Amino acid sequence: MYFKKISIYSLITIAVLSSCSGKKEEEKTVYENTKSSKNDQNTVHLSEQQLNTAGLTTTTLQNKNMLKLVRLNGKVNIAPSHISLLSSIMGGHIKSINVINGSHFSKGQVLAVVEDPQFIQLQQDYLVTKAQLESARLNLNRQKDLNTSKASSDKTLQTAQADYSTLNATLKGLEEKLRIIGINAKGLNSRSIRSRINIYAPFSGFVSKISVSNGQYINPSDTLFELINPSGLLLELKVFENDVNDLKIGQEIAVYTNQNPDKKSNAKIISIVPNIENGGSSIAIAKLSAPNSEYIMGMYMNAEVSINSRYTLGLPNEAVVSFENKNYVFEDMGKHTYKMIPITTGISDDQFTEITKADFLKNKKIVDKGAYSLLMMLKNKAE
Repeated sequence: MYFKKISIYSLITIAVLSSCSGKKEEEKTVYENTKSSKNDQNTVHLSEQQLNTAGLTTTTLQNKNMLKLVRLNGKVNIAPSHISLLSSIMGGHIKSINVINGSHFSKGQVLAVVEDPQFIQLQQDYLVTKAQLESARLNLNRQKDLNTSKASSDKTLQTAQADYSTLNATLKGLEEKLRIIGINAKGLNSRSIRSRINIYAPFSGFVSKISVSNGQYINPSDTLFELINPSGLLLELKVFENDVNDLKIGQEIAVYTNQNPDKKSNAKIISIVPNIENGGSSIAIAKLSAPNSEYIMGMYMNAEVSINSRYTLGLPNEAVVSFENKNYVFEDMGKHTYKMIPITTGISDDQFTEITKADFLKNKKIVDKGAYSLLMMLKNKAE
């Protein structure tokens, strides 16, 4: 009986030990398979047939004299100094409006006509004062002659001089008032008096807003038009944080629209906002080298600026692949095996991409043609 109990206990102990041993072996196998799987996530092995189909070629790091091309985008804006609010110097009724929103105009062009009786009164006052001044001039000369012969007193001469000076000042003032409302006082006479004045364009540009209507009475403080001087057009361009230090005030840039990417205009950077916004970008302000009537406020624009070239390490563009906003290359490990390696890129041009901190890639064979195909194979295998 005692022997049987011992035997039973022994069997149970052996079974438990066997179970633990098997579990450890199983855990070891799972761990090794998991470790192997993680390594395989960045490695792809090609069969002979796949290799022939892919047509892979390899290259190595190359020293290149590269020119950085920074691409920017933004909108056309206008300098505040080139937005003008046009009003009439004197009040009156709008008789005609000769432009529409968006229309272009030339300097000196009549934009509107204003009518009011006060314009007649101002011209009349000028002509009356002019006649009075002539009479005062004759009287002053006569008093000078009389005073010389002591036929009139000094007081009478002084009064004549004061009258002449007063009327002369009044005439000059009226002449200036007529000038600023567009009436030439020098050619004014009783037959040329008119009740209307013209509102002239102070520069060449285009109308962005009309604030009045025909027949409306306006005061001198009322705005008639908002005018844009296209010589003040500016480009507000977004600059990403990585490129801010490469841009300088005075740099020449080429700008173009989405509709005509081949038709480029020259501009110059005149300001860089010293602030990085939440989106990781700043603003560069550029001014066109010559006015362009095709560019209007609010239009989306693109720009390119070439940065001074530098001697650096790089790879052909085809060797660099991107996945989930990160850049990689594939190293040829031999025996049809290729390993994906994360890299950090710098500047790029039409042919090459700079590789920063690239010492670990020296003397390694990097896949050139076919790198993207390897990326697709690797990601499909992972799925």
